[in-house]
This record gives sequence, structure tokens and C-alpha cells, in this order.
Amino acid sequence: MSAIDPSRLLQMRSSILNQNQALQRAAGQGGIGGGANAEGAPDFGAAINNALQQVNAQQSKASQISEAYERGDTHDIVSVMIERQKASLGFETTLQVRNKLLSAYRDIMNMPV
Repeated sequence: MSAIDPSRLLQMRSSILNQNQALQRAAGQGGIGGGANAEGAPDFGAAINNALQQVNAQQSKASQISEAYERGDTHDIVSVMIERQKASLGFETTLQVRNKLLSAYRDIMNMPV
């Protein structure tokens, strides 16, 4: 292995920081979260919280429309099934994001220092 060149390392760090700032600006222009911290940068926690609230709202809506169908208040089975599929997809997506986050966390924790 060759020796690490400090100037090259600083150049790579600067490039990564510039890319990160560009991504944060792009996410702030209509990203999923909409939350921002004191510096105006998108907040990951707020984005996840917002997404979970949307999934929860979709689950509640699907539950309400299913109950209305079971009571006989509505006879539109198509809208019931569509809402249930939307809720199911939202839940599956949330589950997959959680799995990826846990996998990334494990990878980071297993990195040698």
C-alpha cells in the first residue's frame, strides 16, 4: 500500500462535502421530508417522521373505508381494495426502509476503527 497523501485526502473530503451540500439543496426543493434544522438543511429525522405519519394516515383511511364497507355504508369494493393496496404498499415500503437502515447501522458498527 502507498502512503496517504494529505492534500489528496483533503481534496476528496472537499468534493464529498460539496456533493452533500448539493444533495441537501436538491432535497430541500421538494424532497420527501420538508423538515429543516436551524441551518435550513433537511432534517433526516423529520423526513422519516413525516413518512411514517403518511403511512399511518393511509392505514387509518384504509381501515375506515373497510369498516364502512363491512357495515354496508358503501358498496364500492374497488375503492376499498385500492385503499387497502395503498396501505399495504406503504407498510411494505416502510418495512424495507427499516431493514435497510438496520443493515446500514450494523455495517457501520462492524467497521474497524
